[in-house]
Amino acid sequence: MTIRNFTRREFLRDTAATGGAAAIAGSGGKAWAVPAAADPPVPTQHRVTIRLNGTERALQLDPRTSLLDALREQLYLTGTKKGCDMGACGACTVLLDGKRVNACLVLAARLDGREVKTIEGLADGDQLHPLQAAFIEHDGFQCGYCTPGQIMSAAGLLNEGRPLDEHSIREWMSGNICRCGAYPNIVSAIRQASGRA
Repeated sequence: MTIRNFTRREFLRDTAATGGAAAIAGSGGKAWAVPAAADPPVPTQHRVTIRLNGTERALQLDPRTSLLDALREQLYLTGTKKGCDMGACGACTVLLDGKRVNACLVLAARLDGREVKTIEGLADGDQLHPLQAAFIEHDGFQCGYCTPGQIMSAAGLLNEGRPLDEHSIREWMSGNICRCGAYPNIVSAIRQASGRA
């Protein structure tokens, strides 16, 4: 009896061919039929009414829609920025019932009856919010992409009544990333808006 040395490639090829032949033989000579993929079920639309920047807004939403996507794609409020879409950068920070949240991590369908404030609703008409004015005065931005999230996070921070020394502000604002590195100016702006500059 002669034993043949197989290469790995020959072994895998021959094993696959033998297995395929056995499968066809086991099915009565008919090739296996691959079942047609069923379409995934379409989620039902969910009706939600939120109080957005002081005005009630009714929405029909896919229940998987994030608050960020609802704001930008259905309500056309593009001041809230999409950065990482994972809750790591803070560019999408808004106020939910007065508390700061990352809009990319909140399902809009769960917000029925809740109050949402975005950067578009922070000013009082033509009168800038003190934080917005302080960011301009202290040059608390460079490219400006993170600025709406920084300002909304700072507004939430002021509502929380926390200590606002420089170290504390840096700690409580650490969830908001500024890739341009305007942190010293952001801290100065927040201290001015809080009356502690």
